[in-house]
Amino acid sequence: MGRLTDGIKLDTTEMRAAYCAALIEKARTDKRIIVVDADVRHSVGTEPFYAEFPDRGINCGIMEAQAVGMSAGMSETGLVPFFHAFGVFATRRVFDQIFLSCAYQDLNVKIIGADPGVTAASNGGTHMPFEDIGLMRLVPGSVIIEPADAAMYRTAVAYMADNYGVHYLRTSRRKTMRIYPDGAEFTVGKANMLSDGGDVCLIASGIMVYEALKAADMLEGRGIRARVLDMHTIKPVDREAVLAAARDCGAIVTAENHNATGGLGSAVCEVLSETLPVPVERVGVKESFGEVGTQDYLQKRFGLTADNIAAAAEKCIARKRQK
Repeated sequence: MGRLTDGIKLDTTEMRAAYCAALIEKARTDKRIIVVDADVRHSVGTEPFYAEFPDRGINCGIMEAQAVGMSAGMSETGLVPFFHAFGVFATRRVFDQIFLSCAYQDLNVKIIGADPGVTAASNGGTHMPFEDIGLMRLVPGSVIIEPADAAMYRTAVAYMADNYGVHYLRTSRRKTMRIYPDGAEFTVGKANMLSDGGDVCLIASGIMVYEALKAADMLEGRGIRARVLDMHTIKPVDREAVLAAARDCGAIVTAENHNATGGLGSAVCEVLSETLPVPVERVGVKESFGEVGTQDYLQKRFGLTADNIAAAAEKCIARKRQK
């Protein structure tokens, strides 16, 4: 059971600041780490890294494909490049470079995609990736991590630096709800169970973990006991946790700030369809492009709220009972 902080509330630290602090901490002992930015050192929050390590930061300008190619070349020399851009430009725009220059060549490149899904907010549809997980899941050998809050960064950055290969870290830039206490421990590839229950399991990632916890409270008031899993590692997905949820609950709802196809929901469904089929409902974006708006508005617009998760849970339980 994952340990929750006392009283979940809006964090006082922005995600980008917590990420950069974790990167600096690791870089002080690992001189291989180098930052590669696509003109986003302010937006993504890597300016403090440049200040401490002026010879270990490269701003390539708005030339993401070139930045990924440079990262591949630096990896070939033994460096560990962390490439930063907005999520759409860190994945979709440079997918061929990631696939061929990095993964196909079996190189060691870390990719940071900022403001995924509705967290892009006022930047609108051009900067709002609903497909980045789906793309990165197709890269052989890739690892995909999406922290729910700032507490996971120390573990995530250290894991990425210490483990060889193409890693994708999907992260919002601004403040999120703080779910875990400082010093919380995480295991990449293993889901955190945040609450237990036997009626339905809510499997969520990123900002949707908080919504899943709220949904579980709503369902408890209706006499429904929900298990909540923070699936912070989307690839490799925690098969054991998914199968345990299927056996114990018999109904699963996935919730992600991403297209309902290709991401967390698809990963969970693939495990179940191959091994232990149970009813599944997927909460995610359905056949839509992004648009401009506040995050709260966009979560309601695309059905990414606790209310949507609770409704999906009740529907999934009804399907289970019909079997």
